[in-house]
Amino acid sequence: MLRTIMLSRYIAAQGRLVEVLTDGRITIRVGEKLLQGYPVT
Repeated sequence: MLRTIMLSRYIAAQGRLVEVLTDGRITIRVGEKLLQGYPVT
């Protein structure tokens, strides 16, 4: 499932969902990289 996260105020990234963290952030995979951020609703 594709999800979008905010990395900063103006930068977003989209990738496959890997994990949901306890503080509300999620981890996504973009290519070979794992990125964490707050999901866009």
